[in-house]
Amino acid sequence: MPEIAVVTMVRDDAFFLDIWLRYYGEMFGRENCYIVNHGRGEDVAAQAEGCNLIGIPGIHHKNFDMKRWRLLNNLVMGLRSYYDYVVVGDVDELVVMDPASGQDLRAFLMRAPPRRVLTPVGLEVIHRIDLEDRPIMGTVLGPRRHVRPAPHYSKPCVISAGTKIARGGHFTEFDKLITPDPLYLFHLKFCDAAAYSRAMDHRNAVSAATGVGIREAAIGRHWFAEERGEDRAVFDTFAGLEMQDGFDLDPIRQNMHRTWRPRGDTGFWQFDRPDYDIQYLLPERFDGVF
Repeated sequence: MPEIAVVTMVRDDAFFLDIWLRYYGEMFGRENCYIVNHGRGEDVAAQAEGCNLIGIPGIHHKNFDMKRWRLLNNLVMGLRSYYDYVVVGDVDELVVMDPASGQDLRAFLMRAPPRRVLTPVGLEVIHRIDLEDRPIMGTVLGPRRHVRPAPHYSKPCVISAGTKIARGGHFTEFDKLITPDPLYLFHLKFCDAAAYSRAMDHRNAVSAATGVGIREAAIGRHWFAEERGEDRAVFDTFAGLEMQDGFDLDPIRQNMHRTWRPRGDTGFWQFDRPDYDIQYLLPERFDGVF
């Protein structure tokens, strides 16, 4: 019977870790969840009881995102010696099967052929503050129903082959693009306006503690307070995204395959990641999935 592990890294992010643990911990068992506890936070250790915790020092380094992914990369490859599939990603990312398929992620991977890398289509859960006033109490989907395509988060994150993962998890050296139709990666950064502000406060503090600028830190510009902007304005813009009829992501998958190519001479492979100024209303079948 195939063995499946899930890997992430976290530092003082109780909101997203709670969602991550309820989804992956209940599906795969906490004994198969591996959490790098950056800073050895006691709250994280208590929240993730029963998981495999790897405590590392909390010193803020320049280029810390490169170092973070170097660690995750090697951890995934080590676990691949013992697990058939390893799912890796940030704590605010969840790989989900469309309920219309009749199976969850565990059931899908239990039947999936080995020695492959799977790339789910990325969807960003957006909080439509003009329409959605229910707080997130337990599950996210239900109180939140709107998503926008996020090619940046169409990540090759379900690993069953020996391959190197690039910083950020956006590329691998696996030369085949496999995008199962019912497979999605939900990015939760914008799923709740209040949680977003708390997370950005934390990220701004982390970036400030490195003592270096944007170029030296090798992370997204949004980690820096001077690049943050006004939080409410971020969520106000979601109302302007063009609403699509239905829930057909085939054109996005087709574009991924049409533009699949080597990433220069790096050894990695990539597809185009255009900006889509559109949104979808998730079908009700997704309610309560996480």
